[in-house]
Amino acid sequence: MRNTDLQDRYLHHLQIGWITSLSIMIVLVRVNLYSSPPSPPPISFQEEVIFEEVIQTKQIETPPPPPRPPVPVEVPNDEIIEDEILELDLEFDLGDELLLPPPPPPKDDEPEFFVVVEQMPQLQGGIGQLQQKVNYPEMARRAGIEGRVTIQFIVNEQGRVENPRVVRGIGGGCDEEALRVVSQARFVPGLQRGRPVRVQFSLPIVFRLTTR
Repeated sequence: MRNTDLQDRYLHHLQIGWITSLSIMIVLVRVNLYSSPPSPPPISFQEEVIFEEVIQTKQIETPPPPPRPPVPVEVPNDEIIEDEILELDLEFDLGDELLLPPPPPPKDDEPEFFVVVEQMPQLQGGIGQLQQKVNYPEMARRAGIEGRVTIQFIVNEQGRVENPRVVRGIGGGCDEEALRVVSQARFVPGLQRGRPVRVQFSLPIVFRLTTR
């Protein structure tokens, strides 16, 4: 009997314990353990800053006013200016002829000499005949000087040689001999538009030693 009573009491107490535990659990679930979150602090009013664009003004410099003109002051002038008579000791005679300077000479459009003309000057007798007049200088012969001397000159309207000069020489007296021979040369004058003119011309004079 005792064992049966103990078992019944144990079961009875166990049921009470389960019921009590469940009741506590239900109460704990029902009870709101979370506190409400704190309210945010009040937002203070923020002052609004407005930026205004400042327009830079340009200062206009005005020029200073012109100085005042001086006030004329009347000065008494008792001096009387007499009209002066200019006496010119010049006598003009309308009957005399006025002496004017002579007019300048007319300028010639043609040059002093031509380099190229329609018909160039021609050496009378040819270069061979002129070459025969050359006397070989003794100094050049002894020194064995040979070569060609070029003479430049002007053939005038009469076919004569003017202003001969050596443009290429070899020395030893050959230059002087070439000038002498060319100065004696005669030409048929050059023609430009059918009339004789002055023409610049050149001739070579050859100096060559002959072997015997």
